[in-house]
Amino acid sequence: MQFKWKLVALTGLMLQLLTYANAQQPAVSSETLRFSVTDAVEYAKKNQYAVKTAQLAELQQIAKNKEVSGLALPQVSAAGLYQDNPIIQKQLIDASNFDPNVPKGTLVPFAFGLKYNASGDVNVNQTLFDPSVLVALQARETLELLARQGVAKSEIDVKAEVYKAYYNVVASDKALAILNENIARTRKTLDETREIYKNGLVEKLDVDRLVVQLNNALAEQVRIQNLRQVGLAMLKYRIGLPIKQPLELTDTLSNEALKADIQDAGQFNYTNRIEYQLMQSQKRANEYNLKRYRLAALPSLNAFGKVGASRQTNSFDFFQSQMWYGYVSWGLNLQVPIFSGMQRRRQVDQAMLVVKQSELDIEDLKNNIDLDQINSTTTLRNNIKTLENMEENMALAKDVYETTMIKYREGVGSSLEVITAESQLLTAQNNYFNALYNVIVSRVDYMKAYGKL
Repeated sequence: MQFKWKLVALTGLMLQLLTYANAQQPAVSSETLRFSVTDAVEYAKKNQYAVKTAQLAELQQIAKNKEVSGLALPQVSAAGLYQDNPIIQKQLIDASNFDPNVPKGTLVPFAFGLKYNASGDVNVNQTLFDPSVLVALQARETLELLARQGVAKSEIDVKAEVYKAYYNVVASDKALAILNENIARTRKTLDETREIYKNGLVEKLDVDRLVVQLNNALAEQVRIQNLRQVGLAMLKYRIGLPIKQPLELTDTLSNEALKADIQDAGQFNYTNRIEYQLMQSQKRANEYNLKRYRLAALPSLNAFGKVGASRQTNSFDFFQSQMWYGYVSWGLNLQVPIFSGMQRRRQVDQAMLVVKQSELDIEDLKNNIDLDQINSTTTLRNNIKTLENMEENMALAKDVYETTMIKYREGVGSSLEVITAESQLLTAQNNYFNALYNVIVSRVDYMKAYGKL
């Protein structure tokens, strides 16, 4: 019953996917959607093409398992026959066999059968024991699990892509916010310098330098805005949202959250990784295949039954109340394999090698997981340390800039010093943003390496 309801549910999912395929993609709404990163991930699980493809593969496996279940059920078929014999085939017989007065060896033509023949029957076949059917029934759960794990892997891969794309846009927003503060500050400084220039206290060169600085900041602003626009379009694509659909992101970045929870390797279990689970399930499926070839040496037993009726006549009177002759037969069919030209043995050898290869693949995957964890942990720690340094450099550069501005307003500093301090601040901010994005990417890779996505 559980299997039946699961099939019904997945059939409903398939109908939804077909409806989506006909529509190509969700309709674009004029209303702006507001997504947290969790909302984006959940939306992607329902609309991303890779996930839906994996879900269809799971549905196909469910249907295949249902087909396999039918192998153990009775196979019932019906057949009907109508035959008209305008010219009945004749055979020669020795008439002396029927009449002793006829000389022996006297051959006469004799027609066996009548002009019209009709029959109908129902056939029933039931598998009582078949090794291949037995193994197929046993393997259903493993194959279904394999399909479900394929869906889970697709969701994890999509989740990692969505995290990176989402926080890339959020990082761009943070960069724009700080850059807008820089532009506002530079505009204010430029306005003050122009007033001082009108009073003849500074040179025009000082004003021009600030104009160049402002233009560079505005150009950087346009560049980051364009990058944000491209990043937002990539996020929409990653989650299966129409590119033209307005979207607003609600989550923000926290350095503390990015630095938190560096896991000790001793707390990790390989089964946390979906790739490892897939390998284990594939190994079990290969073992069932090996079992199928090994059990092929056993005999198979089927029961069959047949019930029907027939009538023969020289006049077409089948629809009249005439006598039909019924018949019933049943029996058992036993097939015992004796010698297959060593083919079965070779098939067993090949299936065994596939199982051995699965074991090697699992060991290789474990080593890859260990390496992946070491690389991701080291990269994340290095990037966090770099982020802390860049954050400190940005704070120092801001202090230097503010001190330089105070000196400049008091007349003990030059505009060149201001521009130099502001350039250093911009460089420190850019380095900080790059370090921030590197931490985001490396943290997602770290979480994926430990099976925490």
